[in-house]
Amino acid sequence: MPNQNLQLLIPFFLILSLLGSIHSTPITPSTSILQQFKQAPEFYNSPNCPSILKSNDYHLCYDNAVHVAMTLDAAYIRGSMAAILSVLQHSSCPQNIVFHFVTSASSNASLLHATIAASFPYLKFQVYPFDDSYVARLISTSIRSALDCPLNYARSYFPSILPSCIQKIVYLDSDLVLVDDIAKLSETPLADDIVLAAPEYCNANFTTYFTPTFWSNPSLSLTFANRKACYFNTGVMVIDLARWRAGDYTRRLEEWMELQKRMRIYELGSLPPFMLVFAGNIAPVDHKWNQHGLGGDNFRGLCRDLHPGPVSLLHWSGKGKPWVRLDNNRPCPLDALWAPYDLFKTPYSIDS
Repeated sequence: MPNQNLQLLIPFFLILSLLGSIHSTPITPSTSILQQFKQAPEFYNSPNCPSILKSNDYHLCYDNAVHVAMTLDAAYIRGSMAAILSVLQHSSCPQNIVFHFVTSASSNASLLHATIAASFPYLKFQVYPFDDSYVARLISTSIRSALDCPLNYARSYFPSILPSCIQKIVYLDSDLVLVDDIAKLSETPLADDIVLAAPEYCNANFTTYFTPTFWSNPSLSLTFANRKACYFNTGVMVIDLARWRAGDYTRRLEEWMELQKRMRIYELGSLPPFMLVFAGNIAPVDHKWNQHGLGGDNFRGLCRDLHPGPVSLLHWSGKGKPWVRLDNNRPCPLDALWAPYDLFKTPYSIDS
């Protein structure tokens, strides 16, 4: 049983993570990050991996590659580094993975690029600046200030930020680790005119994601008419960028954000616009690809257990982040499953 195997590893990893985090220092945007991470081992393709060929002169336009997109900033880079390592470590074709990192135009992109390159010198990747000044004007305050960061909305703009040769991506949040081959997730079929795939949670109370103002307005509540709309978490998605561009879905998301500025129709950051546009029209993904909520709720971030069933991806969505809890010597049991992917240098780190 996959969950039983994970639970058996927790006591051992918890001891290691506690020893390694006794005196570690949390990263802040003002902290120098370049020398704070160990170099990851290099991973190689298995013999049966397909060759990846460039589709044009742009150096990252590889056919047959798995294109992974993430946002990147100094505050969350420790989580990003762990996520990258987990993707590579569990891939059968790690040399066929290309990473696309989007960061705020106001951040030190060259330092972030150098930090990634120092820990993953063999990695195929690019860092793209995101001018968040426009989307910042559309953002309404939500229930947690961290959700209001303009970079959280960058995923709505990936189709215009990334080169047009990139046709499909796997989007990942920074607070997760994979324990399975990302190629399996990337191969999720997107039938007909479906733009994205994600795990759906139809048992969740969908109505709570929108305000009474929304549901009491017939012209708004009819948005979901003839759609079997379910909650889905936007931290793990497979996106067809070509179909997104053709359907101008960025503009559709912006229209809902503009309405939110005039009348409050939701409370939870960048998620509700995605549900308003896509819920009921997405391709399903097995729940094992987003064991989410491990960071607790948006207010207290309390410890949570795994959901029943197999596990391919562990996601610390919610307020509690594993690296913060480990640094504070107050980890949750499942944080021990994140710790082995942590490249952060502690006083007890030994570089290989």
